[in-house]
Amino acid sequence: MKNKTLLIISREYLTRIQKKSFIILTILMPVLLAALIVLPTLLLVRSEEKQFSNVLVVDDTDIFVNKFTDNDNMAFHYRSGDIESIKGEYLGNGYDVILHILDNSQSLKANMFYKKSLPSSLQSTLESSMNDICFNRMLQDSLNVQPKRFEYLKNLAKADISTIQIDNRGEEKQLHSEVNQLFGMVCGIVIYMIIILFASQVLRGVLEEKLNRVVEVLISSVRPSQLLIGKIVGIALVGLTQLFIWIAMSFAIIGGIQLLVPDIASTAATAEETAVAGQMLADGAAAGQESLFALIQNYFSVSFGTIIACFVFFFIAGYLIYSTLYAATGSVVDNESDSQQYTMPITLPLLLSIILVPTISTNPDGPLAFWFSMIPLTSPIAMMTRLPSGVPAWELALSMALTLGFLVLSIYVSAKIYRIGILTYGKKPSWKTIFKWMRN
Repeated sequence: MKNKTLLIISREYLTRIQKKSFIILTILMPVLLAALIVLPTLLLVRSEEKQFSNVLVVDDTDIFVNKFTDNDNMAFHYRSGDIESIKGEYLGNGYDVILHILDNSQSLKANMFYKKSLPSSLQSTLESSMNDICFNRMLQDSLNVQPKRFEYLKNLAKADISTIQIDNRGEEKQLHSEVNQLFGMVCGIVIYMIIILFASQVLRGVLEEKLNRVVEVLISSVRPSQLLIGKIVGIALVGLTQLFIWIAMSFAIIGGIQLLVPDIASTAATAEETAVAGQMLADGAAAGQESLFALIQNYFSVSFGTIIACFVFFFIAGYLIYSTLYAATGSVVDNESDSQQYTMPITLPLLLSIILVPTISTNPDGPLAFWFSMIPLTSPIAMMTRLPSGVPAWELALSMALTLGFLVLSIYVSAKIYRIGILTYGKKPSWKTIFKWMRN
């Protein structure tokens, strides 16, 4: 029995890792994700930096004449007179924008005329400049305060609050809640995508074998439970292979950045962060690489190793839960369209948890986040979303225990359904029939 199960696992694993799609997804996914995130931002920044605008100001109030400041992206010119004739004469003829400031005693109003597309930030930049100019005018006329003096006083009165967490051992650590929240959201989304991707592969594999009648040949030499375990474990190993390669590539990228830019950690970290994180490591390339990892570690409430270990655990547990349920679903239907009727109740908790990822990340200690991280069908996403912000050890242990307990139950129930459903053809079984299979 053991040898047959290992043969099925080996077949499922080797068949999938030899596919070109596996190689492309495994090797290029980190690069593609980085490109999708970084390249559009760089292109947008570069396009806006290169797009220069000549702005013609027509000021009916005479407050803004010669008050706007030229910069690398725009230059200001001034005219007075009828706006209609100015638009016909100047718009498009050397000027990209005409800013017409209206004479309105109750509020500050203006119209912006243009022909060609403009940088997305131009309107907000002009509004901000107008607000500053108008406010400075009010300071001088009403309060007799010079703008430079006001800016100096305003900077003196600015508050700067640093968040410092004290752990159970009394150690202090300066954290960055925004980074924790963002990283938690990324963890939740990634684990959702991986679970759906590989659990769906199990469903399609079971369904294909059933439709092609291959399963009848396999069942003649192996037990249904062996076939089910072999298929699930084999695909799980494929997912783990991809996951560990992604982790290794991530550390390699971090190490490569440190080698190319040895002082990146000291440049990125502020003096306060360095003081809280501890004494900086010794100089040198190797020490510089360690300091970059130390800088990354300083952003999280728990160790980065704990995050990776928990990610692997919840990936395996979440995948096994959903893949066993998906395998049972594939065994009771004869086509993929019918499978959606049965998978919807199973997938609904997963969809609900991914929808609530932003809410959980912004309030990781709230009751919603707590209960979703305890329910086995939602805990893989909810707990990984909470973890970077810090989770009590007992909550993490309880979540893991409940997830493992539900995994055992789902394997037991799915095996019963799979044993009968895989050889059932024709009429689609009702929920009543499926529950009867579960009791047998």
